[in-house]
Amino acid sequence: MYTIELQAEELQLVRSALGSYLQAFGHNEADLVQAARTLLMKLPQEPEAKAG
Repeated sequence: MYTIELQAEELQLVRSALGSYLQAFGHNEADLVQAARTLLMKLPQEPEAKAG
């Protein structure tokens, strides 16, 4: 198991990249699509903006 720390912007980038992959290339690689979806489910949701 690996642990990485991401800033909010980095987390958003990872989520966006995986989402783009699924939209653009997912139709031919069923095993990779499932792996990407599983990874997306593991990622925390975007943090809510703090009221200031």
